[in-house]
Amino acid sequence: MNKGKKFGEYFKSLRLHLGLTLRDFCLQNGFDPGNVSKLERGVFLPPQDDQKIRVYARALGLREGSAEWIEFFDRAAAEGGRLPEDIRNDSSVIQRLPAFFRTLRDKKLSEDDLERLIEKIKRS
Repeated sequence: MNKGKKFGEYFKSLRLHLGLTLRDFCLQNGFDPGNVSKLERGVFLPPQDDQKIRVYARALGLREGSAEWIEFFDRAAAEGGRLPEDIRNDSSVIQRLPAFFRTLRDKKLSEDDLERLIEKIKRS
């Protein structure tokens, strides 16, 4: 449904799924419509503060711990050039990341190869 969308596009699709205009969404949640518009259009990067992302996720009706919740946080982290909080706090994963990054750089994976790698990791 939302594969390949950037954070702002994903945010907007979730809002629209609620059937809310930008103005109504912002009025109901006390957000500045100009800032949310810029976020949805990619003018603003996703918030760096996980607490602010939580506020947005709850306003969008995402259930904490759900696949959509995790996807929302993962997209925010990736677009902001950060690792998701749960990965940042897992030292065993952090220790393996340099080797993973080197592999990605050295292999210059095609889009299909990257998809296969992702599927292989999911099955692990």
